[in-house]
Amino acid sequence: MQKDSKIYVAGHRGMVGSAIVRELQRNGFTNLVTRTHTELDLTRQADVERFFADEKPEYVFLAAAKVGGIGANSAALADFMYLNMTLEMNVIHAAWQNGVKKLLFLGSSCIYPRLAPQPMREDCLLTSALEPTNEAYALAKISGLKYCEYLNRQYGTDYISVMPTNLYGPNDNYHPEHSHVLPAMIRRFHEAKLRELPEVTCWGDGSALREFLYVDDLAELCVFLMERYSGNETVNAGTGKEISIKALAETVADIVGYRGEIRWDSTRPNGTPRKLLDVSKAAALGWTYRTELKEGIRLAYNDFLNHKEWQQQ
Repeated sequence: MQKDSKIYVAGHRGMVGSAIVRELQRNGFTNLVTRTHTELDLTRQADVERFFADEKPEYVFLAAAKVGGIGANSAALADFMYLNMTLEMNVIHAAWQNGVKKLLFLGSSCIYPRLAPQPMREDCLLTSALEPTNEAYALAKISGLKYCEYLNRQYGTDYISVMPTNLYGPNDNYHPEHSHVLPAMIRRFHEAKLRELPEVTCWGDGSALREFLYVDDLAELCVFLMERYSGNETVNAGTGKEISIKALAETVADIVGYRGEIRWDSTRPNGTPRKLLDVSKAAALGWTYRTELKEGIRLAYNDFLNHKEWQQQ
């Protein structure tokens, strides 16, 4: 990419998209194209095709998606599948129609099998069953990365895919019902501290193991790969380190300053027992994460405190 290359960041207001915009600007890229959902509904094929025909972006970062935690995924399976599959197919197809030089598709580590060998390598995709609680979202993301692969094979495009682990950081979603585990904990423990609640109940039994990547580290990798990597196989994005949900809860509570008791509701789902990415491919390409978990949680909590709208929901 040249510093004045026309770059479209889809989903620029979201956590990932906004981090990519910050990283591009930090690296001196000046010709960025963005659209809000009101300005461009990516699920409307004709509107997406018109946008690409008019703007003719040279590079595309596809970070737009409908996302949520276990509860949201389980409650809206059809919505998660339809909306994600529709918007990603519209963007990728329009990019191909309009000669985009390179596209980066952002997926999720939930594309890998529920009981995949750990840590999960890129080539374990589609080797066994998915985790039922987020199967619909995973299927949509698998379709997106496979469509990129098939366009590469059939038409010689240069479309790549990145599969990040659990992300957190600035502009995260702290909604009480639709957020992921880490931002949900930040909000829950913060509110419990303010209300001086004696205990907080978390889902599951705390035994599930998860990996977390600070979103600005992911953005750095995305720009790095857009400039230096081409290939049909996806690239995992993570830290290579994992933590139990129980230990995560204790860490978040400590950083937030909540001193009450943490209880576990084992009638609620744990999700996938373990989900650690093999990040050796990204490391071999020359990238590694920068932000350790505790420091990242402190940064995320400060971001939460600076966004008063979350305090009103």
